[in-house]
Amino acid sequence: MEIIRIPRIAQDTCIKHLMKGRTIGFVPTMGALHDGHMSLVKRCRSENNVAAASIFVNPIQFGPAEDLDKYPRSMDEDVNKLRSLDVDLLFLPDNSLMYVKGFATHIQVEAVSEKLCGGFRPGHFSGVATVVAKLFNIMSPTRTYFGQKDFQQTVVIKRMAKDLNFDTEIVVCPTIREQDGLAMSSRNSYLDDSQRRAAPVLYRSLCLASAAVLSGERSVEKIRAAMNAELSKEPLLTKIDYASVYDPETLEEPAEIGGDILLAIAARMGNTRLIDNVLVNV
Repeated sequence: MEIIRIPRIAQDTCIKHLMKGRTIGFVPTMGALHDGHMSLVKRCRSENNVAAASIFVNPIQFGPAEDLDKYPRSMDEDVNKLRSLDVDLLFLPDNSLMYVKGFATHIQVEAVSEKLCGGFRPGHFSGVATVVAKLFNIMSPTRTYFGQKDFQQTVVIKRMAKDLNFDTEIVVCPTIREQDGLAMSSRNSYLDDSQRRAAPVLYRSLCLASAAVLSGERSVEKIRAAMNAELSKEPLLTKIDYASVYDPETLEEPAEIGGDILLAIAARMGNTRLIDNVLVNV
């Protein structure tokens, strides 16, 4: 596995692969890799001539009161995991090379960035869109792989890629879960034992809502109420940011349930913010 730290060298390396007719699959990450990340890497490896990944804890997607300093980091272990899956190229940049002195350009994807998590994390999706645009320009991926757990992120990136004519296919892969249903996330490491036992309440609420919809319930208000009622049974949940039914393209609550719908939740357990979602076809 080739490890490259300088953006221009990574850019030149990827261009050389493309000029030889090779496809490049790319998995951008912030490290602290778990089985969810590994599922993306495995699919990337299986579908492309060159498998590439990046590890970069992007500072501009963290708000001033968020967890940039304590975000989990396990670089040596992450590198070994990627090497074991036969990744060809790992881009491992430093902050100073990604955001040079005087950096002043940010991308704002309107509308979809302001819904759901965007209402609680101002500036977050601008930071995500900006770093992903930079990574697209550096890595020139044929296909880029993201997990469904961060569903809003995938909507924002798809919109940006389409609007700005990035020539990469956005591949959204299924959420990988623990045996009790909890969606895998690097931030799960923040949970203490009691919080970890309680955390699957998000998935239980989603399953309850999904079953109701598939059984014929078409009232958004009733589904929203059922989801919030299930979440409220868990005393360790300190706040529910949102829990409802959404259009998977606009992220708006629909007037009525039909076609593809997104059931999504964001809630806080102590200082840890958890998100989860499922897609349902009616």
